[in-house]
Amino acid sequence: MERMTQSSAIADEWILDHAAGTTPEPIAVLLEAHLALSAPARATYARLAAVGGVLLDQQAPADLAPGSLDNFFARLDREAPAPARVQAPHPMLPDALLAYTGADLDALAWRRVVRGVDQAPLKLAHPSPYEMSLLRIAGGKSIPQHTHEGDELLLVLAGAFEDGRGHYKRGDLCAADASVDHAPNADRAADCVCLHVANAPIRLTGPFGRLINPLLRLARR
Repeated sequence: MERMTQSSAIADEWILDHAAGTTPEPIAVLLEAHLALSAPARATYARLAAVGGVLLDQQAPADLAPGSLDNFFARLDREAPAPARVQAPHPMLPDALLAYTGADLDALAWRRVVRGVDQAPLKLAHPSPYEMSLLRIAGGKSIPQHTHEGDELLLVLAGAFEDGRGHYKRGDLCAADASVDHAPNADRAADCVCLHVANAPIRLTGPFGRLINPLLRLARR
């Protein structure tokens, strides 16, 4: 089953923003992980970055004030970052995620969402309207049918899932918004682990979900 064109287009829009350096922290982390796992995404990023470079070359250079370069390099010396903490590699995780998860995924604060689906929130370095977490869907289990009150991005780190629009495996990025109504279902062969980034709650749309949505809204207040 082929992936939905709209999802790919939304992902390309985020990659374009990332190439311009304008994505918020959770989106940037997710896209760095996506680029590490997906050769097509790296090709898209290289193409967009090349276009951006051409546009920058066409801009007239601005005159620098006297001493600007000296001040710039002096500031770099003062703001030199501390050496990065070395993490043990994890076979599932791209390097971009290790600073947020560590190498021991079992040590994260996993919580049960529904039977067969667990979620572990990941702490961000800076405030953001987006939240980032890991989702673990047991093999053969589904996230309940839902739509979205904002943007959602799911990057598959292990296993695979399908949602009626396409089949997503390791390295694939599934983008959804208020126009999407789906129920991601993990392949039976193995648990599916995804990096999840969203800026709004979901809204359940199945028969049972419609009954408990008011209770979910009360719980979020």
